[in-house]
Amino acid sequence: MDGFLLIDKPEGITSHDVVDRLRRLTGVRRIGHAGTLDPFATGLLVVGVGRGATKRLSEIMGSEKTYEADAVLGAVTATQDRTGEIVEVEGRESRVERGWPSEAEVRAAMEKFLGPQKQVPPMFSAKKIGGKKLYELARKGEEVVRQPADIVVHAFDLLSYDPPKLAFRVRCSSGTYVRTLAHDLGAALGTGGYLAELRRTAIGSFRVEDAARLEDLTPANWEERLFQLPS
Repeated sequence: MDGFLLIDKPEGITSHDVVDRLRRLTGVRRIGHAGTLDPFATGLLVVGVGRGATKRLSEIMGSEKTYEADAVLGAVTATQDRTGEIVEVEGRESRVERGWPSEAEVRAAMEKFLGPQKQVPPMFSAKKIGGKKLYELARKGEEVVRQPADIVVHAFDLLSYDPPKLAFRVRCSSGTYVRTLAHDLGAALGTGGYLAELRRTAIGSFRVEDAARLEDLTPANWEERLFQLPS
């Protein structure tokens, strides 16, 4: 049976781990997903089950995505998120000593990220250059020149601000790295910053509220959660 499953990915496993678990659960080998989530991230993963569904994953993959995230100002990490080693940034300490940016300053900085723009993909990413994934080079201590990609930030809203922590919601085009957005926001504020938490809440018209947890799916009930895309 072909169709799509909406999965609420938990923290600590990869998107490929989700696919592997579903292969074992369903007995179906042809399974894929529409957009990777990092292991520390949670939220919506759209999974195609069966040949017909996996062929249509590209239709979903290019949809805009919505995330809710937490960032921490005052530090920069090698991976641009909390999983990486903190690195020093020239000028960051003096800016923090002068006081944290005001909420108005944070909102003004976020507004500058709205609309079409160029974004340099992070070294710790699965993007390939010269046939090699960037994170494989980064783990060897190598850094290569990355060409900026075209992205669009449709909405970038501050949800709460308690320095050095802030929470935000972003609706963006496919291919946008939210951890790079957090990193670049910290740079724009003069403090540095990194992504601490990330949850994907929507892909196009699909919502995480309609997703199933892996532990709630069984060989007897998973087919009940399948849905079909309009032909």
